[in-house]
Amino acid sequence: MSSNTSSPSNAALTPVQAGERVFSGMHLASLWFSLGVGLLVMQVGAYLMPALSPQQAMLAIVGGSIVGAGLLAWVGKLGCDTGLSSAGLIHQVYGRHFAKLPVLLNIVQLLGWGAFELVVMRDSTVAIGRQAGSMQADYWPWAATLLWGGLLMALMLGSMVHLVRRLISRIALPLVVLSLLWLTWQFTHMASAQGFSALWSRPGAGGMGVMPALDLVVAMPISWLPLVADYSRYGKNGRSAMAGTWLGFGIANVWCYALGVLVALVLPSKDLVAALLLAQGGLIALSLVLLDEVDNAYGDAYSGSVSAHSVLPAWSVRAWGLVVAAACTLLALVLPMHSLEPFLLLLSSVFVPLFGVILGRLSFGGYQRTAVQAPIHWLPVCIWLCGIALYHALAAWAPVAGSAIPTLVVTFVVAFATRAKG
Repeated sequence: MSSNTSSPSNAALTPVQAGERVFSGMHLASLWFSLGVGLLVMQVGAYLMPALSPQQAMLAIVGGSIVGAGLLAWVGKLGCDTGLSSAGLIHQVYGRHFAKLPVLLNIVQLLGWGAFELVVMRDSTVAIGRQAGSMQADYWPWAATLLWGGLLMALMLGSMVHLVRRLISRIALPLVVLSLLWLTWQFTHMASAQGFSALWSRPGAGGMGVMPALDLVVAMPISWLPLVADYSRYGKNGRSAMAGTWLGFGIANVWCYALGVLVALVLPSKDLVAALLLAQGGLIALSLVLLDEVDNAYGDAYSGSVSAHSVLPAWSVRAWGLVVAAACTLLALVLPMHSLEPFLLLLSSVFVPLFGVILGRLSFGGYQRTAVQAPIHWLPVCIWLCGIALYHALAAWAPVAGSAIPTLVVTFVVAFATRAKG
């Protein structure tokens, strides 16, 4: 059953059949490298400066990327092993009735992040245009939003599988790698001219410890946890799906965070886009990174459509995709998305314990395919709710320890220890 065609059954909750499993590890590595690259990631990397020293920042970046991308890959393996979408995994663990709550929360989150991606693309487009001496009129932000929103809707008409195998793997990936190499070379050259050893040994100003910084780095791959199974379910086998996802996203996360740190060291500025444009060839390189940003918005919209289809399967994934893409565009036009970012991060916090419980219940032989699921599985629900409370308690009372990793560990251990044996 294709995920992009109308069907009377629920494509989101039905395991993908063997004949449709066409993604190799390289396909998934290409996809997740491309999704891991983004201006937002670079901006967060720049945010680590000057609170941390460069050595502390790189320790948090490498450690957080290994852990975060590993968790992402683990959930991806579950999606591949079971053939289920993220909504399907949620139904398995929490029950067919209660699952609608986290699925609906995920749709709200994806609408928000999809709109936020369009805002990032809009602002970057206008900044690039004005750097080139055009786009001075007040209507250009509106026009740029509609342009990127229209492109997103056009992409939703096609096949996700074909998009990954043909467009991302063959065209988008080489271009974005070249742009990152060029920007890295340019800012490394600037750092060398300023004295690389002096920059590298610069002490941190304080205000952020390594563990909170690690939590901040882990937050980026964790934000993709509710999406990863929607793609890995098309993987040929769980091992290659896990390896490809881990490698692709891990490298991209380290690279973009580190590039953000490098830019902040060389050209301290509150405007990362303006700093990138100051590099030789920065206009072209930034334009290529901006084009790659489209797949981030597509990832949000596609997974949002899969989740919406799981709730109302009368509409196909493709039809829901158009609705979600149009809604993201409308939200990007009317809402102050930059001021809503804290709300989106708050909403994301519910998915850390949600997937800690899913990993604890379904990993290591825990998945048992059943024809009929219970309306609600009370124990996993209770563990999840307690996990949300733990996450925010740690943020309030023990911020130096971080919130994401401890919450994931506790919810996983409790969910694993309390699941039915045999």
